[in-house]
Parts: sequence; C-alpha cells; structure tokens
Amino acid sequence: MSACKRLLAVLRPGRSPLFRRVATWSPVGAAFNARQQRKLDLFHRSNVGLFGVPELTCPDGFAAVGERALRETERLVEKACQSLPGIITVKTFDQLSDSLCRVADLADFVKVAHPDPAFREAAERTCVNIGTMVEKLNTNVDLCNSLKNLLDKSDIMASLDPETRRVAELFMFDFEISGIHLSEEKRKEAVNLNVRLLDLNNEFLVGSHLPNKIEKRMLPDHIHHHFSKEGNYIQIGGLHAEATDDLVRELAYRIFLYPNTSLLQTLEELLKCRNKLANLVGYESYANRALKGTMAKSPGNRVNLFLYFDVLPQHFRTAQDFEMMRAMKAKLNPRNAVSLWYVLACERTVIILLRFNIEPSLYSPFFSLGACMEGLNSLFTELYGVSLMAEEPSAGEVWSEDVRKLAVVHETEGLLGYIYCDFFHRPDKPHQDCHFTIRGGRQLDNGQYQLPVVVLLLSLPLPRKSAPTLLTPGMMENLFHEMGHAMHSMLGRTRYQHVTGTRCATDFAEVPSILMEYFATDHRVLNQFARHYQTGQPLPKSMVTRLCESKKVCGAADTQLQVFYATLDQVFHGKPQDRSTTDILKDLQEKFYGLPYVPNTAWQLRFSHLIGYGAKYYSYLMSRAVASMVWKQCFLKDPLNREMGERYRQEMLAHGGGKEPMLMVEGMLQRRPTVEDFVDALVSDLNPDFETFIMDSEA
Repeated sequence: MSACKRLLAVLRPGRSPLFRRVATWSPVGAAFNARQQRKLDLFHRSNVGLFGVPELTCPDGFAAVGERALRETERLVEKACQSLPGIITVKTFDQLSDSLCRVADLADFVKVAHPDPAFREAAERTCVNIGTMVEKLNTNVDLCNSLKNLLDKSDIMASLDPETRRVAELFMFDFEISGIHLSEEKRKEAVNLNVRLLDLNNEFLVGSHLPNKIEKRMLPDHIHHHFSKEGNYIQIGGLHAEATDDLVRELAYRIFLYPNTSLLQTLEELLKCRNKLANLVGYESYANRALKGTMAKSPGNRVNLFLYFDVLPQHFRTAQDFEMMRAMKAKLNPRNAVSLWYVLACERTVIILLRFNIEPSLYSPFFSLGACMEGLNSLFTELYGVSLMAEEPSAGEVWSEDVRKLAVVHETEGLLGYIYCDFFHRPDKPHQDCHFTIRGGRQLDNGQYQLPVVVLLLSLPLPRKSAPTLLTPGMMENLFHEMGHAMHSMLGRTRYQHVTGTRCATDFAEVPSILMEYFATDHRVLNQFARHYQTGQPLPKSMVTRLCESKKVCGAADTQLQVFYATLDQVFHGKPQDRSTTDILKDLQEKFYGLPYVPNTAWQLRFSHLIGYGAKYYSYLMSRAVASMVWKQCFLKDPLNREMGERYRQEMLAHGGGKEPMLMVEGMLQRRPTVEDFVDALVSDLNPDFETFIMDSEA
C-alpha cells in the first residue's frame, strides 16, 4: 500500500467532547490532543516488526538483523577493495556505512527506550557487535588503501562534486583518528581501547540516569509525596527544579548528586582510555582529536578563546543575576539566603514566577500538546511548504501504543520522511528530551531517495479523560527545540547518508534546534497557535508579552553556567591532571561560575553529555551564538517569511554535514563571522536592565 493511501484522516471535530468545547483542531492537533485508543484489529493485520523491519517482531530478530548487516559488510568491503578509484569508491563506502548504521542506530534507540527488557538487552548486544565491527573496519588497511588510492589521484578528485569530495575526506578522517597509520600491534591496541570505551560509555550513560535511594526515615514525612517510593526507600531521580518547596529542592540536590564510588571509577577510567587512545593515534589530547573537523577546529584555536572572551563580559552581569535571585528569594522567604543548590537547581524558575507572574499552570491550558503541534505544523508550512500528517502505524511497528507517527510532506516534493513521536512518560523511559536518527536519507542507485526516519523522545504527562496533555512554557520550548532536530533530518537532501541531517559537526548540529527556541518565544508565532483547549480563547497579549520578556531573565547566569560546563568538559578531555574529577569540578566551578562547591556532591556523574558530547559541550554556546545571529539578521523582522525560510533550508538545512559548517553559516549570513561576533551574539541576548528589574521586584 502506498504511503499516501496509508495517511490517516484522524479525529474530525466533535469526536472528543470531553475536553474540547469551542476549539476546532486540525487533524494533526486532534491526533495529539486525543487519548490514544487501542483499535480493534478486525482484519488480524500481520506484525510488520519495529519500524517496519520484519525480523523485529521479537527480540531474537536483532541477531538476524545484525548478522545480515555483517554479511552485507563483507560483500561491500570486498567491492570497495576491488573497485577502481572513482565516485564508485565513495558510494560503496556510504553503502557500507548505511548498512551498519541502519542497524546500529535503530538498536541504539531500542536499548534505551523500549519498554520490554528483552528487546533492550537484545538491542544492546547488537550495538556492541556492530560497534566492534566498525572499529575493526576503521583499522582495515586494505579498505583504507582503496580510499587512499582515490584521494591520491588529484585529477579524479577534481572531477568529483564538492559533497562527494568532502565525504571521501570524512571517511579518511575516521581511519586516521582510529590509528590506521600505526603498526599492526598498535592498531590492535586501538581497537581494544575503542571496544573498552563502548562498554565504559554505556556504563556511565546508564549510571548517570539511575536514581539515588535513601531510607524513608531519613527525610521528613511531609515531603515524601514529592518522590518515588520503593519499599522502605525513597528514590530521587532528578533535581526537582520546579518544586516550590525549598527543602525539596535542597534535599533533591544533595541526594541526587551524592557521589557513587563505582560510577566515579567508571568516569576516571573512561577519561584515561580516551586520552590514551588519542595519544596512540597521534593527538596531544582527546579534545584535539574530537575537535578536528568542527567549527572550532582545535582547543587552542577557537574553543578556549571563545570561552575566555565569553567569560569576561559575563562575570559582572552574572553577579547581578545572583543579586537579583537573592532579592527575589528574600521577598519570598526573608529568613533564608540564596544557596548554591537553590541557584543551580532552580535558576530562573522562581525569578520568572515572581517577577513576570508566569505561573506555568496559568499558561498550560493555552499550550495543549495538540495546539503546539498545530503551531509547529503552521510554522513549517509558512517557512518551507511542509505539512505534518498523522499516520496510523502498522501492527508491531511501534514499541508503545502511545507513540504517534507523522509523515512529513512537502507541497511539491511529496513525502520527505517520517517522525515517530514518543512523547509520553512511562516507567523505565529516559527523562531526557532527545532526537534519534533511525535511518538516514541518501540517493539510491535507482534514482529514488531513501527517506529519513527519526524518533523524538520526550517525557510529557499523559492526557486525562477531562483534558489533553498540557505543556508548561518550558515543555513547549523543548518540543520546538527537538522538532528543530527532526526537521534538520527531514529537510536535508544529501547524496550520502554519512552526512545526512544531524550527522554534521557537533557545534553546528544544535543550530537548527536552538533557532527553533527563538520561534517558540516570538509573539507572532505564539499568536498562531496558543489558545485555550476548552474555549479556543487566544493567549492574552499581556501573558504573551510577559512570556517573551522572561526569556532574558537570568540570561547571564544561564550562559555563565554553560561556560562552566563547557570548560569542565574541555579540562576533563585535555592533558591528564593528577587529581580527581571532583577536585577539578570544585576549582572550575568557583572560577567560572562564582559559587562554591557543595561538599559530598558529584555533579559530573550526572553530566551524561560527556558521552555524546565529549570535548564538544561548548557546541551549545557556539550553536546558540550562530542561531542568535541567524534569528536577528534573517527572521526577527518577519519570523514567517517564506523567502527567508527557503534560503535557510537551501543554505543550512539541506547540506547536513556535506558542507563545511562555517561555509553554511557564511552563506546564510552572507558574511564570515569572527570570534567577537560569536561573543557579541551571546551577550546581546542578555537582559541589561538589572537595576530596573530589582527595583520593580521590590516595588
């Protein structure tokens, strides 16, 4: 059955009277505002397997899928080694990458998100097997020589298009950082280190999300209801930043960040292994190895300079932010001073609540999930001519009945790809909002395009009988952020999947998602969709104004915190230091954030970005600076400008990683930004009116 025929016309107006009285939702809005109901399978549809992969009707199918990918790998390696140098070499390498990534990426998602432990365990085994094969391929001399033969022939390289040349160079870079130039003995050592790192990465990632336990009797009875319970223990799985009770926030901070000795040892070994691998393949540090090929290029070139420039103009403003917090805290509770756990855990929340009267519960009725999805649909239609269309999954295609499937359809180009929306909380599901690539887009030999498939993972409350899922302003902004990643994947049209969508330089990958945050807090965009789920009343203008202005609150403190995180990440991955990760954190926190370390805490053990963003966490700062420049220069006057949307797609989104990132930024801005431009872009977003702010608060 064709994709068009499968598109589902979901829930017409009037079908769900429990919580919609006046508002009329579009099909995509209705799909996300309605409670998902299990449909009777009158036709006994056959199970198509997860994501339509027929073997994945059961956990054992992962072994079959993995074995097939490994057989295909052998065939393609032989083809690459026997082919004459030319574009066929790059195409074969990309097919090889695609064959492995389609299994590894799917398994990488399933191992963290599937509700069935058997599926998670099978997926984890597959990740290890595929990862081991990738490391062996990256040290395969014959395979490398087949690519080197192409790169050494300047006449053939000159005849290739720029994207093909770049992909060839990226594949060679993978060989180089894996130690292809080493002796056979040292190559084996590099493989062993990479395999060990796969285990350590997984151990740390899993451990960073595990809750800490404490006996019930150790906490006051009146706050037990704020936390999960397990027998005689209370589980604390987060900072509870939005809790209004000071004691809840303090205890959550101290207990959740209490050091785990085993996990500390895992982190120490992980950092040592990364450094040893980097040294083995010829780099001064892991940071030098990680930053090659990014916008930053190297720690000494742009990152440290960027962080250095960034920290200076912020320090005074950060102190003013802290003073503002103290003033607001004193107003709320004069007897308690501002403490570190208050600032780090709560940050802007209480300030925004008191100064701007932004009580999330007052905004939530205007931000039903369906309304927000309508807003995204409307925005994408205006900017790109793209629509989000709800489609009913086939039997066995999704891992939970709460998952929604969206077809992304362009007005002239047709179907662009699929987004699976796993938005609702369930036990054993990660609490982090994130984007997963399941299948990358690429040009096929038959002239068709392999459509990209992605998953967006959120942890929103389930709809109730009386109301749909209602989002706080922060949840709404996170939804827009993650959808920015998804549309980067959908709108990219690269020839090679190795550089599809978000498979680009890490410090560029966050630009599309952060740019979406600017759209999410622009009054002209909010006016398109923010309406009460019962009455249809639009969000009052005064509330829109307060929400948009609140974006700047504590901006200096927020940015300074990111500088601290980025600096910590750089030092962890720089030259080894003869001291613990906790001692490093303590010193850098006082230097780069200005507030003292809380004894008996180890925040670095919750810094899960050390895995996917090791030595690259600064990317959020650099990407935010680029997004700020793009927003102010291109969208601030008119965020719904189709001409600018098309330019943004063609200059930045379409290329994925197939073009030098700074060239994409230069193409969009029509100039090459300097380091000072990056810093100015961040600083200009901060709120300068601190004295007025405090005076207004006191009034």
